[in-house]
Amino acid sequence: MYKQTCTNLLNLSKDEVKAWLDSFDSVITDCDGVLWVYGEPIAGSADAMNNLKTIGKSIYFCTNNSTKTRAELLKKGVDMGYHITENGIISTAHATAAYLKAHNFSKKVYVIGSEGITKELDAVGIAHTTVGPDQMHGSLGEFMSKHLVLEKDIGAVVVGFDEHFSFPKMTKAASYLSDPNCLFIATNTDERFPMPTLVVPGSGSFVRAIQTCAEREPIVIGKPNPAICAPLINQKIIDPSRTLMVGDRANTDVLLGYNCGFQTLLVGTGIHQLSDVAEWKQSKNPEDKKLIPDVYLPRLGDLLPFIVDKATGGSY
Repeated sequence: MYKQTCTNLLNLSKDEVKAWLDSFDSVITDCDGVLWVYGEPIAGSADAMNNLKTIGKSIYFCTNNSTKTRAELLKKGVDMGYHITENGIISTAHATAAYLKAHNFSKKVYVIGSEGITKELDAVGIAHTTVGPDQMHGSLGEFMSKHLVLEKDIGAVVVGFDEHFSFPKMTKAASYLSDPNCLFIATNTDERFPMPTLVVPGSGSFVRAIQTCAEREPIVIGKPNPAICAPLINQKIIDPSRTLMVGDRANTDVLLGYNCGFQTLLVGTGIHQLSDVAEWKQSKNPEDKKLIPDVYLPRLGDLLPFIVDKATGGSY
C-alpha cells in the first residue's frame, strides 16, 4: 500500500489507516532515532510498539548499533518499557559473530569496535584482539619503529563503532587487509548518529577511512544488507510482503525495506526528514528513488490512537 509515496498517515482517515494496519503482520523497527535517541526514550514509541504487539503483530528490533550484545539491548529495551524478547532482537554484533561462525572462521579477529562485538565473538568461541584505546605515541617515525606491532594469525578485520578510533588502529587494520585472504567486515555503514545538536561520527565514518586506506571493499553485515533479515525470511518466520520496516534513516532502514520487499514507514525523529524525501522525489537517480518510504509519521507515537481505535473497535 502507498508504495514509495511517502504518504503522511496523519492525512488519512481512520478507515484508511485501519486498512493499512491490516496490511502487515510483522513489524521490524530500527532503535536509535525511532525508539530512543542516545539512550533517552522517545515519547510514545513504547506504547505504540507494545500496542502493535497487543493487536497481534510480531515485533522485532533491528539495530546497526554494534556496541551492545543482544542481551544488553534486551535489558535496555525492557527498562524503557518495551515488551520484547531476546529472539526479537536483530543486532549487527550478534550477526557478525554468526556470520564468521557460519563460515567456519578459525583464525583471530582484529576488532575496531567495542565489547558488544567481542562478547558476541566470545559466545561463539572466536578469538579476537582486545578493544579500547590504542593511542599514537610520538612522531610517525617513532610509532613505526618502536610501537607498531602486528599480531599473527589475524584472519579478519571487523569494524564497528569505536569511540577510541585512532591512527594506530587504522594503520593496523589496513596492514592486515593487505593480505587478500583477510576478511574485511563492517558491522554497518551508518555515517552519523541522530543527535539533537551535535554531529557524532558513526561506524560508517571509520569503515570508509579504512576502506580508503586498505583499498578494499567491506562485507557489510547490517542494514541495508538484506542478509541481516535472511534468517527470518528463509525460515518463513515473516512474510516480506506483510512486513513493515520502521526507521528514521532512509539509506539504511528504508533501503533495507526496499531490498527485502517490506513495506516502509519513515519517522521524523532521527536523521532523514520530509525535505530529504522531496529531493529524492525530484532526483533522476534511480538509487535515490529506493530511499522514498511508503508512509511517514512525525513520530512513531502518532500511530498509537489508530492502534487503540482498532483494538477497541472504534470505541477509543
